[in-house]
Amino acid sequence: MAAVRRKFGDEYQAVGPAGGGGRRERQRFVDKNGRCNVQHGNLGGESSRYLSDLFTTLVDLKWRWNLLIFLLTYTVAWLVMASMWWGIAYLRGDLHRVHDDTYSPCVANVYNFPSAFLFFIETEATIGYGHRYITERCPEGIVLFLFQSLLGSIVDAFLIGCMFIKMSQPKKRAETLMFSRAAVVSQRDGKLCLMFRVGNLRNSHMVSAQIRCKLIKSRQTPEGEFLPLDQCELDVGFGTGADQLFLVSPLTICHEINSKSPFFCLSQRSLRSEQFEIVVILEGIVETTGMTCQARTSYTEDEVLWGHRFLPVMSLEDGFFRVDYSQFHATFEVPTPPYSVKEQEENLSLSSSWNSPVDNKTRKEKVCSLDCIDIAGEKNKLPFKLQKISSRKEDLPKRVLRMSSGNTGKTCSTGDLLNIQEMSSISSGEDGDERIQLKALKMNAEA
Repeated sequence: MAAVRRKFGDEYQAVGPAGGGGRRERQRFVDKNGRCNVQHGNLGGESSRYLSDLFTTLVDLKWRWNLLIFLLTYTVAWLVMASMWWGIAYLRGDLHRVHDDTYSPCVANVYNFPSAFLFFIETEATIGYGHRYITERCPEGIVLFLFQSLLGSIVDAFLIGCMFIKMSQPKKRAETLMFSRAAVVSQRDGKLCLMFRVGNLRNSHMVSAQIRCKLIKSRQTPEGEFLPLDQCELDVGFGTGADQLFLVSPLTICHEINSKSPFFCLSQRSLRSEQFEIVVILEGIVETTGMTCQARTSYTEDEVLWGHRFLPVMSLEDGFFRVDYSQFHATFEVPTPPYSVKEQEENLSLSSSWNSPVDNKTRKEKVCSLDCIDIAGEKNKLPFKLQKISSRKEDLPKRVLRMSSGNTGKTCSTGDLLNIQEMSSISSGEDGDERIQLKALKMNAEA
């Protein structure tokens, strides 16, 4: 395991330069121009698989190797075929009877190798100057002529088709698709998001343009397996259809950082120590050729700016919209919390648990019910003599509640009972026993 970490993990991480405080640009998995930094070695006997798909192998080669193979193939083919025509003339003795007017050679006016080579070129290129021509008394020449025609058609179709496919490859179309040099992290619609910008320099559209993002980061599984280049998908709007682009003007691609995002625990402080690479893949169909094009780029942790936002590049001119690509990569700082989404959610849940308001209606109902219970128990708390007096008449709390409903409305608190006592003494002419009971109830309530 330590050897694997030394081979992959340590080479993949960024190493600060000696004597400097900055960070040196580390080895990328995908370059900014989209080229993948992967080389295949120690193939052994698997190299023969390249020959089984020779056409794709030639197309994938670099231009210098394609041109060299193109020239060598035609040169060797021409020399071999010219040698065969010269061999027929030599075996028939045509080279020694050039000046015999009565002799009919296989190919007229072929008396040495250069003349045989010129005859082959005239036949292959269908130039036909008319000085050299094949006669009907040479069956072997007719067979060679048919073989030359078939072989030439095959070589032309293979090599010219290979060159045409290589020239018409949509890789160069990706050169006119732009990505911002840096990605930014800021808030959009109240949510922390990772954003970058894409643009199309041509007026021709990319049909069915779709964008995908991969997070490449080394990790260790719970079983102890070390994955040096683990790939994780970043959601850029799969569920909402935001990944389907109408790429007419520059667009800002947004990845919302939530509990399902790999950056759920990423903060401004932890960004300095993280090691990851975000690979962006933009695919679409070229409108002019109908071929599928793919453009790629990547962002390392050093190219992610926390608390930044892209400058606007669109402006309304006289009858059209103008895109200023000079500000395509420009950003500016905006206020952004330095905490991760996980920390923000934890702080929010903690503060809401301490400061959660209680429903006033529920609180009043609880207080009312408690006060009513206290009032209902006042009879048991009265002295024996007052209990005896109250037994001769109807229950005091019930009469007090009935009196309060007719004069002041329904109430249940002890303080309201005191007000009821004062209002009832003025509005109703009750006897002295009731006054004594109310006074006793007032004393008990104050206690």
